[in-house]
Amino acid sequence: MAKNRRAVIFANGDLSDQTFPKGIIAGNDLIIAADGGAEHCRVLGVVPDYIIGDFDSIDQENLRYFQSKGSEVIRHPADKDYTDLELAVIHAQSCGVDEIFVFGGLGNRWDQSIANILLLASSNFVDLDVRLVEADQMIRVLRPGKKHEITGSLGDIVSLIPLGGDATGIRTSGLHYPLDNEELRLGSTRGISNILDQAPASVEICEGILLCLTQTSGYYD
Repeated sequence: MAKNRRAVIFANGDLSDQTFPKGIIAGNDLIIAADGGAEHCRVLGVVPDYIIGDFDSIDQENLRYFQSKGSEVIRHPADKDYTDLELAVIHAQSCGVDEIFVFGGLGNRWDQSIANILLLASSNFVDLDVRLVEADQMIRVLRPGKKHEITGSLGDIVSLIPLGGDATGIRTSGLHYPLDNEELRLGSTRGISNILDQAPASVEICEGILLCLTQTSGYYD
């Protein structure tokens, strides 16, 4: 499998805008359904390459349908140490991708939603750029050691939230409220509701991890 191939994962959470994923999926993307996330694929008319999970939430008729269309089924026991979404991310990583878009990763289950957000910061996935997308909002993790580009449309909301501790040595460009070798402290709301003045903007960090949440009226690049 070619390096730099992108994966799109459908989890079993909310997908409020059923048309939005169609604007992001490319023809050569690896498509993975995490258990009940296959229901979103059925609605969208997308055939996943893999369906992964313990299959406690997928409709069995849909499972048979996708098997008939060529989807490979990877079954895990119900008593397992990982959520279906984490298993899907692990599998995508094993396939050699370095960028993953996750739809349906958030929902009414707060424990699942929080765990899925924190999953982005796992030390197991430092080589991956994993993004949770719900309608016009996206969450990703920014780590030290590189310049992160923030794409979107002028006027988009960009929030930077430290995760796991204070984030220091933050430098931004293209944001309305700039940071120049500054600190965002864990638990502070200082980094909320910045504005994209120039696209792409950029964020660099010396130490720490930032959650980057963007809200846009357009599709994500």
